[in-house]
Amino acid sequence: MGDVSMTLKLPQSMDECIYFTRRKLEEKGSAVAWVYKEKCPKCKKALMGKPKDPKTGKTKIRATEYVCPSCGYTMEKGAYEDTLTANIQYTCPHCSYSGEHQMSFKRKKVQLINPETRKKKSADALKFPCKKCGKDILITKKMK
Repeated sequence: MGDVSMTLKLPQSMDECIYFTRRKLEEKGSAVAWVYKEKCPKCKKALMGKPKDPKTGKTKIRATEYVCPSCGYTMEKGAYEDTLTANIQYTCPHCSYSGEHQMSFKRKKVQLINPETRKKKSADALKFPCKKCGKDILITKKMK
């Protein structure tokens, strides 16, 4: 099949995305990942988004559902996000290869070891293999 260059299009504005992150991965790796909003599965007219506060007009960032601004159709956050595609531009922390990857925006539970305490902890992450060396690359969910 060979190396097929995808050339993913970076978003022009955060309004286009439901998720965007720019991360350093270990010593020599990095990743930029984003997920575009998609059209309402019911009316196909508008992009689904988190509901807005009627008083302030600001998006409710902690909302647990997505709403179509056109027809009012509502979807649970997890169910909607599982239908989306994550776009990733990365530099592999293992072999320094620079590549692009697209995958389902379904995060998986992974075990991580804290380098300071050497204790294991579990985190949600986008996990995919490097196209060159095949080693797993993790973009973990930021913990608050």
